[in-house]
Amino acid sequence: MSHPHPDYGPPPPLRADGLRIIPLGGVGEIGRNMTVFEHSGRLLIVDCGVLFPEDVQPGIDLILPDFSAIRDRLDDIDALILTHAHEDHIGAVPYLLRERRDIPIVGTRLTLALLNAKLTEHRIKAVTQEIREEERHTYGPFECEFFAVNHSIPDAVAVAIRTEAGLVLHTGDFKMDQLPLDGRLTDLGGFARLGREGVDLLLSDSTNAEVPGFVTSEREIAPVLDGVFREATRRIIIACFASHVHRVQQVLDSAEAHGRSVCFVGRSMVRNMGVARDLGLLRVPPGLVVDARDIDSLPDRNICLISTGSQGEPLSALSRMANRDHQIRIQAGDTVVLASSLIPGNENAVFRVINGLTRHGARVVHKGVAKVHTSGHAPAGELLYVLNATRPSNVMPVHGEWRHLRAHAKLAEATGVPADHVVLAEDGMVIDLLDGRARITGVVPCGYVYVDGAAVGDVGEPSLKDRRILGEEGFITITVVVDAAAGKVVVGPDLSARGFTDSPGTFDAVAKLVSDAMSDAMRSGMNDSSALQQLVRRTVGRWVNENYRRRPMIVPVVLEV
Repeated sequence: MSHPHPDYGPPPPLRADGLRIIPLGGVGEIGRNMTVFEHSGRLLIVDCGVLFPEDVQPGIDLILPDFSAIRDRLDDIDALILTHAHEDHIGAVPYLLRERRDIPIVGTRLTLALLNAKLTEHRIKAVTQEIREEERHTYGPFECEFFAVNHSIPDAVAVAIRTEAGLVLHTGDFKMDQLPLDGRLTDLGGFARLGREGVDLLLSDSTNAEVPGFVTSEREIAPVLDGVFREATRRIIIACFASHVHRVQQVLDSAEAHGRSVCFVGRSMVRNMGVARDLGLLRVPPGLVVDARDIDSLPDRNICLISTGSQGEPLSALSRMANRDHQIRIQAGDTVVLASSLIPGNENAVFRVINGLTRHGARVVHKGVAKVHTSGHAPAGELLYVLNATRPSNVMPVHGEWRHLRAHAKLAEATGVPADHVVLAEDGMVIDLLDGRARITGVVPCGYVYVDGAAVGDVGEPSLKDRRILGEEGFITITVVVDAAAGKVVVGPDLSARGFTDSPGTFDAVAKLVSDAMSDAMRSGMNDSSALQQLVRRTVGRWVNENYRRRPMIVPVVLEV
């Protein structure tokens, strides 16, 4: 296997007959999917998504791919292809379009509809091209063929990219449910046709590569949901992804069968289901859906709410219900169903929500106790089918953390792909396809770009480190007024703290230490305010460490008269 190496430098110029692949996200992580293809001086991008922050990134709203590697080549982009409309594949598109507004965006009907709804909120009008599976389109030197794939959102596609350098298949996210609710199967026959043509490089979804066997069909979820509806005596609240049209359809069907009215809760849920209904992808029986303002007039046994917040997002509807910060108040006897899987990193947030709901008397049903969710990603058995059907010369596992990528690599080797033809890369690594071989040839800048409110890229790791220190250790400020010429402290030192201690008189002892240290320093000739501030920081820091074994942020302020 080809492994990342810290000694890689910038890649060499790409040969005219070569194809370059640069993952700017989604390799070594789940989210932020974005892959750049380069051939004959032109660029093609597949997906442009976001990564959601973890607890160690306080205050951050979204994490974007780093566009710096292509920022000076925006005019070379022939198209941006979107495989499907999940946020980790389309969420960063508005930010890329801020760099160049007229990048042609290619996607299926639902993908573009959900994207355009998002772009409207950003006040951006995009140049789009709607495509369907089994179609071929050319963008610059890239001939692209699209294949239907089954996923946890309708209208997902894989894309085959043909160039003079070879044929690449990018599966996007997929599974191989043999009884999908919409009858739209993953086109394994099409993949096999590509295999006979000769796939030079396969980029394939690795999320469930560690999971043996085959995916549970969506149809097996319906009886479980039906049982929940049959047993519930008060309100039912279903939390799922706002893009999971199939799951919402199952809930609507069960609600209709059990005489419950449905209310969509959460801005993205209302928006996305409206789009899906308008496109005919969601069947909503007349009179079934009611407005949130009308639910108080209905008996609890006749209410079903479909909400966002299955991942414990702090501002989501379900999290606010758990915190009693929402107009819908959780009551004893309510049934809450978390109809989704846990995204890595969200476990603590989800369990906090579950505990909050349970505290208020709700019965919480989740994947751990009932079959209320099935994954949208192919497990190992299905990945083997794709590997055997496509018979690729080279394989590059994508869309997964390192454990997923390595598990997928072992599957590829088991099907006969030589170990040195399996490329284990990570974000920012440059892979060149030359003479039928894919190899890592260099690296490009590829850090996290943080969105904090309206600011994009203004917050970096140093600021996040400060935020973590403030959140975990608190801070201490020390204000001192000195007469440097006389070599004495005039006022202070005054110490105050936030998030450090509530005990009065805590800093009486250290105040005298600071005053004595500064007086001694000034008498020995130290009169620079910056040097005096450092002295204050060291003195207070040493005292705090010796007495509390803690490392708060220490902010000294030295003023001269």
